[in-house]
Amino acid sequence: MKAPRISPQTLRVLEHFAERPSTWRYGYELSRETALKSGTLYPILMRLAKYSLLETKWVATHDGVPPRHTYRLTPSGLALARTSLAQSRSLRKSRKLALSGREA
Repeated sequence: MKAPRISPQTLRVLEHFAERPSTWRYGYELSRETALKSGTLYPILMRLAKYSLLETKWVATHDGVPPRHTYRLTPSGLALARTSLAQSRSLRKSRKLALSGREA
């Protein structure tokens, strides 16, 4: 299965997962950290899980609080995150150099 399209929002999510790749994260936490609304974030999480880039599990909580769906990167998800983030940094650097060359 090929990798999903990496939008700027998906890249932002991958960046937050890559900071602590083995840590289980839940959606509300990711929403706060990435400043993405649930209508943007959850489709990204579902798509990454569909491509086996995230593993998911339900975590029981205390009385009266519904269980939380949690996510963490798979090894292939971490590899994609690192590659995508490196490409993004390289592209930004190239753009900066191109812009600074025009101003000279």
